[in-house]
Amino acid sequence: MRPQTANQSWFAFHEPRPGAQVRLFCFPYAGGAASVYRPWIERLSPDVHVHPVQLPGRETRMREQAFDRIESLTASLADALVPHLDRPFALFGHSMGALIAFELARELRRRQAPAPVRLLVSGHRAPQIPRTRTTRYDLPEPELVAELRHLGGTPPEVLAHPELMQLVLPLLRADFAVVETYTHREAPPLDCPITAFGGVDDRDANEPLMDAWRAQTRGAFALHMFPGGHFFLKDTTSAVLDLVSRDLRQTPPR
Repeated sequence: MRPQTANQSWFAFHEPRPGAQVRLFCFPYAGGAASVYRPWIERLSPDVHVHPVQLPGRETRMREQAFDRIESLTASLADALVPHLDRPFALFGHSMGALIAFELARELRRRQAPAPVRLLVSGHRAPQIPRTRTTRYDLPEPELVAELRHLGGTPPEVLAHPELMQLVLPLLRADFAVVETYTHREAPPLDCPITAFGGVDDRDANEPLMDAWRAQTRGAFALHMFPGGHFFLKDTTSAVLDLVSRDLRQTPPR
């Protein structure tokens, strides 16, 4: 399903940074929003212009219908981003966001649009490796809530608030469907380097599953594993941002 998103803002917390050398577009995990990347604006180097991407169905776009298929999502994202690709840019995504960033890079290549100088993926297995778990987007509500509690990304106060959960669950189902209906299509590797980040205790994105991202690039590849599970970023943000800054400084301009 493709929501109507014309004339809507995909970019939250826009703060002009005219001296920046590279734009960094950041994509959230399932159920997440642009605000998770707001602290990065000040914590990354002034050379990096952080653009947290606001997907439909959350925060300032709460009234819009969320995408539930990655093909229509990345097509609309490409429409929105192309006018902003007049300087070097990179893509970062965690979990669902990593898959979105990867497929967006391939969509830009199909359009012969500018390519990212680097793809940074976090907390999601390499896309060519099929999922082995059962789907979550179609679970009955009690089972879905139990799964959310296990994942640990939803605040406990939200899980304990029935009215809030009725607002959140449709978005989460749509986001889970983006990932769980995904079918990888073989294509040549990307030309840009890839940096991958993972949590050592993340059963769905452990070290071998993250290392397999190297097959998706003709360029350099780096893998960094951190203590923690799927949401390892909560406790390792500073270390991850140090590596992001280093990689973007080392990336030659387009």
